[in-house]
Amino acid sequence: MRAERISADAKVWQKAGVYYVRTEGMVKGFNIPLEGEFSGDTFESEYVLLFDDKLPVATCRLHTLDPERVKIERVCVLPDYRNRSLGRILITAAEDWMRERGVRQIVIASRDAVVGFYEALGYVPNWNEVEEDAFFRSIYTYKTL
Repeated sequence: MRAERISADAKVWQKAGVYYVRTEGMVKGFNIPLEGEFSGDTFESEYVLLFDDKLPVATCRLHTLDPERVKIERVCVLPDYRNRSLGRILITAAEDWMRERGVRQIVIASRDAVVGFYEALGYVPNWNEVEEDAFFRSIYTYKTL
């Protein structure tokens, strides 16, 4: 597995990898409308993209809240690659990149079904900070780097 940092000046093929994973994993996998899945993405958006040799298999979007806080969003692993610790590799790569930038806290709005995954990575859920939409109930989790 190889993790790539996809910054705002990314090449088209890198962003295509991000969009492929999210389309397969979220749009097709959870029936999220394409426009809904990609709301919030901009030309300046940054991502981590995980490859299995040449194939992109997992991704997440990084949203800077302020110089010391980043929100990891749109975490997605392709269905055929789930339960292989790729989510852990992906989140660790994102944390390492943010740590190098001086980020002190990471926020993740976790689907309630996978809060335990983030807890195992050191994130602390705030069960009073819940977000619900037509697709998921999400619990905000926090980690100090």
